[in-house]
Amino acid sequence: MFETFFPDDFVASTYVIPFEKLYEEGYRGLIFDIDNTLVPHGAPADERAKKLFTRLKEIGFDCCLLSNNQESRVQMFNEEIQVHYIYDAHKPSVKNYQKAMELMGTDLHSTIFIGDQLFTDVWGAKRAGIRTILVKPIHPKEEIQIVLKRQLEKIVLYFYMRKKR
Repeated sequence: MFETFFPDDFVASTYVIPFEKLYEEGYRGLIFDIDNTLVPHGAPADERAKKLFTRLKEIGFDCCLLSNNQESRVQMFNEEIQVHYIYDAHKPSVKNYQKAMELMGTDLHSTIFIGDQLFTDVWGAKRAGIRTILVKPIHPKEEIQIVLKRQLEKIVLYFYMRKKR
């Protein structure tokens, strides 16, 4: 029942993902959520995020930010990162996951989505046929609608963890 929302992988942080290994496996495009995936909600790109994207480009990845936020938020984050981006993405709608792959020149088999929310990030990417990596949220301070969704996510993650055993 909950499998629809199960990520392919679940890790503590974006910053512990073995990106070199993923590149060796044939992945070439990475789609990222921003808030609570790369930085706390509303924050600009910090040194850790800047270093990550420099590293990803050196490895050979093409990247795209996919956010439900307005353009001003996404553009502000991207000033220091300089990758493709799509704002007001309407996740979990599939359309902009596909658009992100078009921008990067990748396909379903060479793309991974990384985000912190099951019901928008992961579900949309799974519906699009893209491999997903769920990360734990960076910061507990979130908007009320996200706080409420997190309670439902706990239930889904409980069953996900049971299945993984």
